[in-house]
Amino acid sequence: MTEKSPSFSIKHWSQADQPREKLLYKGQAALSDAELVAILIGSGNRDESAVALCQRILKQVDNNLSALGKMSLKQLMDFKGIGEAKAITILAALELGRRRRLEDAQKQTKISSSNSVFELMQPLIGELQHEEFWIIYLNHSNKVIQKNQLSKGGITGTLVDVRLVLKQALELGATSLILAHNHPSGTLKPSEADKRITEKLKTAAKVLDITVLDHLIITEKAYFSFADETLL
Repeated sequence: MTEKSPSFSIKHWSQADQPREKLLYKGQAALSDAELVAILIGSGNRDESAVALCQRILKQVDNNLSALGKMSLKQLMDFKGIGEAKAITILAALELGRRRRLEDAQKQTKISSSNSVFELMQPLIGELQHEEFWIIYLNHSNKVIQKNQLSKGGITGTLVDVRLVLKQALELGATSLILAHNHPSGTLKPSEADKRITEKLKTAAKVLDITVLDHLIITEKAYFSFADETLL
C-alpha cells in the first residue's frame, strides 16, 4: 500500500492556513464554519485538506449548521475522509452547541413578547422532524413556572386533554398559559386544527380565570403568533 502523503495534515500546512494556529492567534470568531469543523476532524483525505473537505460537506447542506447537525452518521461517513470517529465528533460538537443555546434561552424566564417565547422554545422543538405540542405555564408576572409537553407526533383535537392542562395550571398556581407547537414542514400558516385547539383551551381556561396569552407555531428560523396576528 502506498504511504499516505502528509501534505494534507494540518501540521504541515503553512501557518496562515492552519485553523488551530488561526484560532490561537486571532480567536475562534475569526474562523469560518469550515475551519472550525476542520479542527474537529483534524485531517482531510488524500485529495483534500481538512478545510476543503469541510467546505464540501457544508456546501452539501447549503452552509447551514443546523442542517449539518441533522445529518446521520451514515450520511457524514459517505464523504471520503470522514470515518465513524470523525462523524461522531462533528455531531457531538453540534449537539453541544444546541444545548448551550437551550441553556441560554432557559435563563430568560420572563415572557415579554412572542419573540421571547420563540427564543425559549425554538431550541426544544424548532428543528424536530415530528410535531410536538407544549404548554408554558406563567405566573402573574409572566414568569415561566414550568413548560410541559402535551402531545407528540401530531396535532389533533383528540390529543388535547384540557382537564390535564388546567389541573396542572391550578397545581402550579399559573394565571396564564402560552401554547406552542412546531411545524416540521416549515409552513407558518395555522391549520383549522390549530385554531380549534386554541379556542378550546382558551374557552376552558377562561372559566378558571386563566388566560391563554398566545399560541406560537414554531419552525427552525421563524414563528407565527396568534396574539400578534389578533387571532386570540
